[in-house]
Amino acid sequence: MVMTDLDQAEPGTAGLLAPPPLIYAGPLALGLLLQWWQPLWLLPPDLAAPLGITVLLLGLIGVPAILAFRRANTSFKPWTPTTALVTTGPYRFTRNPMYLGLTLLYLGTTFWANAAWPVIFLPLVIAVMHYGVIIREEAHLTQLFGEEYQAYRHRVRRWF
Repeated sequence: MVMTDLDQAEPGTAGLLAPPPLIYAGPLALGLLLQWWQPLWLLPPDLAAPLGITVLLLGLIGVPAILAFRRANTSFKPWTPTTALVTTGPYRFTRNPMYLGLTLLYLGTTFWANAAWPVIFLPLVIAVMHYGVIIREEAHLTQLFGEEYQAYRHRVRRWF
C-alpha cells in the first residue's frame, strides 16, 4: 500500500503543506526585506497608498468567511479537523474566500509599501497554495462530504 501525504496527516485534516497565513507571510516578509535592501518601485508614489489601502480593505473578505465557519460550529483553521461544509456567506461566491482575502492583503501591503519584490514572489505563493493546500483540502472535503461537496464544487468557483 502506498502512503500519501493525506494518509500521514492528523486524522480529520487535509494534511496541508503549511498553515496558509505562513505561506503568505514568509514571501511577503522576504519581499519587503529585499525592498528595504534594494528598492524596486512598483507604482507611482501618489498611487501606492490609496491603491494599497483599497486592496487591503477588499482583503477583509476573510472576516465574514471566518464568521460563517463560527456560525457552522466548525474551525476556520484548515489544519484542524473539519466538522461541517460551509457554503454560506462569501462561500456562496467563492470556495476560498479566506485565501482570496490573504492574497488581497498580500497585494494591498505590497502596493502600500510600493514594493515590487513581493509581487515577484506571488506566483510561487499561489502555486504553493494551489498544490500544497487547496488540492489537498478539496480531496479531503470530497472524502468527508462526497456528493454534497461535489455539487458545491460545480456550483461555486474556486477563487472568484
